[in-house]
Parts: sequence; C-alpha cells; structure tokens
Amino acid sequence: MTERIVLALDLSSSRGVIAVTKGEVVLFETSFQSERSHNAQVFSPLKEALEIIGNHKAVIAVGTGPGSYTGVRIAIAAVQGVALSRDWPVLGWPSIATVDLPHYHILGDARRGRFYTATVMAGHLITPPTLQSAEQALTEISKGGKWLSLDSKPPAISVEVECFHPDAVQLGRLVGRCSEEKATSSSKALLEPIYLEEAFITMAKKIGKTVPLKGKTPSKEV
Repeated sequence: MTERIVLALDLSSSRGVIAVTKGEVVLFETSFQSERSHNAQVFSPLKEALEIIGNHKAVIAVGTGPGSYTGVRIAIAAVQGVALSRDWPVLGWPSIATVDLPHYHILGDARRGRFYTATVMAGHLITPPTLQSAEQALTEISKGGKWLSLDSKPPAISVEVECFHPDAVQLGRLVGRCSEEKATSSSKALLEPIYLEEAFITMAKKIGKTVPLKGKTPSKEV
C-alpha cells in the first residue's frame, strides 16, 4: 500500500503546530507561539506546507481539542478551505491523543474549580474527556499512571502532571497509519471541536424589545 501524505494542523494550545508526513518520514514541521492570534499566524506556515506537498494527493488531519475553542475552530475552518480547494479528505483527531507514548492519562483545567480527565492508549481515547471536581480528579490521579496536561502550566491541584503541546508529526503519523476504510469513513464525519459540556447560550435582554417569533414582526413592550 502506498504511504499516504498527511497535512497535520493543530491550534488547540498556545503553540500552533503544522507538519507534513509520509509514513514515518517528516517532510515539513514548524510551530509558532501564539496565545490569541492563531488566525493571523497560521497562513504563512500553512502555505509553506502546501508548497511542500505540491500537486500530490494528501489527507488532512486536524486536532479537535479539547483546548482553545477559538484555536480549534480556526484550525477547522482553515483545513476545510484547503480541502474544498484541493478535494482532499479531512479527519479530526483529539489533540490530547497526539503524544508519542503508548499509554497515559490527561488532566485539564476546565475552569470554575472543575477539571477534566481522559485516558489515551496508542493514540486513541480509551475514556473520553470527563468533567470532574477537584476531589474527583485527585482520586483519579492517586490511582497512578503517567499524567499529562495540555494546559500552559500544570493544573494547581497536582504537581505530578507534566505539560505538553500537541504534536503535529505524531498526528500525521497516526492518521497515516489508519486503514483506508477508517480514513474514508472518518473523513465523512462532522468536524467540530471536542466540547467538555454543551454550550450555554445567554439570551439577550433589552428593555422595550422582545425576540420576535418566527414569521412575526417585533413589537415593543408596554
């Protein structure tokens, strides 16, 4: 079987990473530090990666988090644009599953005193990201094993957790090893960030106005 070329991109952390792989061979690799401006910095290295690929057929792999919601959405939008223009398939892959280790656990800060945990084996999520209280997370950590975090600094509840960034080279290799059947079926799946919980939408409230019903004109409150 011909080794597939993979364009891998992940913007879920403060360091954006892009790579082009062919089997175990790395054709291109770069990273850039950015807390809030992935959208301004991703296109130049992405152009370099596309130039390396040239006219060859490739598969695109994109990290889906969990992590920076904005970063993941930018990454998905960028690769969808490339995919449409070049007719390449796109596969989403959990960013937390791109560390080149056989088995490890993830601890992440979910804010508001909450954390999330997950377990990864051979590049695949064995247990998905699950929200936990600090007490629950500490109980999980106490069971042992290798613990990592995608956060820029270790979650405050434990000093035993090592920080890491997603690895675009490993992401490319993982997708490159997928069977043709899995690659084809996965490329048809909806691309969206991994959410820790359902989005909470706050309805706008303006004095004197109401949200119009479908087909109705807005009216002022008395």
